[in-house]
Parts: sequence; C-alpha cells; structure tokens
Amino acid sequence: MTETERLILVPLNYNQLVKYMKFDHSLEEELNLNKSSREISPDLKEALEQTILPNVADKSKNYLYSTLWIAISKTENKMVGALCITGEPNENEEIEIGYGTDEEFRNRGYMTEIVSGIIDWAKKQLIVKAIIASTDKDNPASVKVLEKTGFTKIGEIDALFNWKLKINS
Repeated sequence: MTETERLILVPLNYNQLVKYMKFDHSLEEELNLNKSSREISPDLKEALEQTILPNVADKSKNYLYSTLWIAISKTENKMVGALCITGEPNENEEIEIGYGTDEEFRNRGYMTEIVSGIIDWAKKQLIVKAIIASTDKDNPASVKVLEKTGFTKIGEIDALFNWKLKINS
C-alpha cells in the first residue's frame, strides 16, 4: 500500500482480484468502500484472466509486480481507477505499467497522481531502475499523464508511443 495526497493505492491479492472481476461489490464490502460504477475493459478482463491472476497465484513471484493496484479516493472512499505492473523487473531492471481511470473520475488529475504514487513506490524497490509504458497514439489524456510524471518518449510502433522513466540509477 502507498498513499498520495488524495489517494490510497492498494495492491490486490488473489482473492481480491477475483472479487474485483465479479462486479458484485464484494470487493468494496471487504475494503469498506462506497460502491462505484467501475467497468472492466475487454483488454483488462483478458489480462486479468490470462496473465494477472495466474501470476498472482504463482507463489514463486512477488505479486506486487503482477497485480492490479486500485486507487481509492480518500474523500469519496471509492475506487477511482487502477494501475497494473505487468511483471517482475526484466533483464534491464525495468517494470512496465498500464492504467485506467473510471469514467466518472476522469479529467480530475487522478491518473497523474496514481502514476506518481507508483513511481514513488518503485523508487523504494532497489531492483527497479526504470518504468516503461505504452500509450495509444490517439489517447492524448494518457500521453499527458506520462509527460506530467516525467516519462520520455523513446519510440513508437504502429498505433503506440513507447515511454520510459529512469529511476534508481
């Protein structure tokens, strides 16, 4: 868990991830949160089923590098978005992130704050030297989040921009 000015970032364990996917508000009940109108994109649903849940279940891996980190608004006591680290650091000591804000909470600076919170957490992980991310070229809000949090565009492939932020060098 880590905190920012307005948010609490909570890494979900396996059972919490299962509840997150159910959409029955059982996760909110477990965490004593107000109900939210969150949605799971088809891409996130596929990632949860194919990658995130199996990796979090693997006891040989540190689940913090594979799970969904939910962002909870301190004032509204609701989930406002989520960020995922896509696995343990690679051979270059990089972790990759993906993220999304629930529709009702967009354009309030929450995602910039969530990414900043994960950057602060990652700086404390001595095995992490950089964070990488990709954004759709047609998603200016996501591009702006990475620019505001200090990422540098390092390339592009098809419909994606690739980004990197060096830390712990």
